[in-house]
Amino acid sequence: MTIEQINPPELYDGAPHGLSHATVDLESGLVFVSGQVDWDRDYRVRHATLPEQTEGAARNLALVLQAAGSSIERILQLRVYVRGEIGEHLETVAPILVRHFGVTRPALTGIGVASLASPDTLVEIEAVAKLVR
Repeated sequence: MTIEQINPPELYDGAPHGLSHATVDLESGLVFVSGQVDWDRDYRVRHATLPEQTEGAARNLALVLQAAGSSIERILQLRVYVRGEIGEHLETVAPILVRHFGVTRPALTGIGVASLASPDTLVEIEAVAKLVR
């Protein structure tokens, strides 16, 4: 198996934490994107609200996919982790997800969690996609 690690320079460096933003299995053509959050290059949350953080995480996801040789349109599965009870946040998060991923309509799982990567992080989005060939 030939694996390529993807770490766009526009995003924070995951190496100190032992991660890549994505890994690509070149044989299968699958792209596995780590959970993307609304962080700047210094590991700080850029926005305070759930809608703004969801937008930021979606933008980072698109950036990682592009760097990996894929795109939003090639997403097969999304997992969206939201701090708190997922049902309480669907009205906020769903329209943003539809705007970014609605045409693709990937398999989607929403998960409410007690904590994420930092105390200020409210949402994290991970994906599996196919390479553009």
